[in-house]
Amino acid sequence: MQGQTAVVIGSTGLIGTQLVQVLLTDMAFTEVRILVRRPVSFSHPKLSVQIVSFDDYHDLKEKIGRGHSIFCCVGTTQKKVKGNKADYRKVDYNIPVNAANASIENGFKKFLLVSAVGANKNAGNFYLRLKGEVEDSISKLEFESVHFFRPSILLGTREEIRAGEKIAKGTMQLFSFLLAGPLKKYKAIQSADVAKALVAASKQEKKGVCLYEYKEMIELISEV
Repeated sequence: MQGQTAVVIGSTGLIGTQLVQVLLTDMAFTEVRILVRRPVSFSHPKLSVQIVSFDDYHDLKEKIGRGHSIFCCVGTTQKKVKGNKADYRKVDYNIPVNAANASIENGFKKFLLVSAVGANKNAGNFYLRLKGEVEDSISKLEFESVHFFRPSILLGTREEIRAGEKIAKGTMQLFSFLLAGPLKKYKAIQSADVAKALVAASKQEKKGVCLYEYKEMIELISEV
């Protein structure tokens, strides 16, 4: 597993930031390539920063380059797109699906995506339906393995303030003890734990499509 190259899309978000730090300190990875819209303020000997136009497929494919595992943590919010569902879809569907297709063409074997608990292409909820459509499209591609991570409420410090999410976090933590059995997947989880689970999964030799909810993610990091 030594000498691995990881590519990260969505490296400036809550999970992505944690993921990059885990990858940079992991001896199995000799290069961590992040694709961003604008320059970042940090550097590292193993870090390669690629400025990319996500609307340009050829540029995206070129900047993804060659490697072993590609991690996609990209996502937007209704506030950022001002409620425009078409713009929401451009970020949450187009970017990961285009990245997955480009990765296949570039010879990547593993694709790891941060999705959401309840993702279902037939869901009535726009957000969950969109996440389900992304999973469905990527699962049809000929990767050696595809890993979908479905966290519920994420715990961690964001740069932006999301009032609704802050309330949800408090409620989920307060009533966490009630979430057992089939409801366990809705437990809040630390963004750092999701990041660790992503890296742990990338090192496994599983084949096909793998799904991880709260229980599976916690089990992954407990094995490390």
